[in-house]
Amino acid sequence: VQLQASGGGLVQPGGSLRLSCAASGSIFSISALDWYRLAPGKQRELVASITNAGSTNYADSVKGRFIISRDNAKNTVYLKMDSLKPEDTAVYYCAAVDSTTYLPDYWGQGTQVTVSS
Repeated sequence: VQLQASGGGLVQPGGSLRLSCAASGSIFSISALDWYRLAPGKQRELVASITNAGSTNYADSVKGRFIISRDNAKNTVYLKMDSLKPEDTAVYYCAAVDSTTYLPDYWGQGTQVTVSS
């Protein structure tokens, strides 16, 4: 499974961004798609996840501001981020959960999100 993330950038506080992650390869082996983030000096955080059935989960820090969605026809997962805060600044990674290991075994390259005025 290969994952290609895009959509990061610089945005002012209160602004919005949408990240995309296109999956290719052995898509049938994926049970869920996740977005993680890693900020300097902090541990990696699971931001949001969506299963093949469309069930979603969010970190408390982003609930009500971020929405994860997927387009199965395009094998793409999105992360719409609204009301961005400086503390959302991080490198965001998409990951695919393997349907046999139930672990995020496949990772895309990171995309930088910077929230600053």
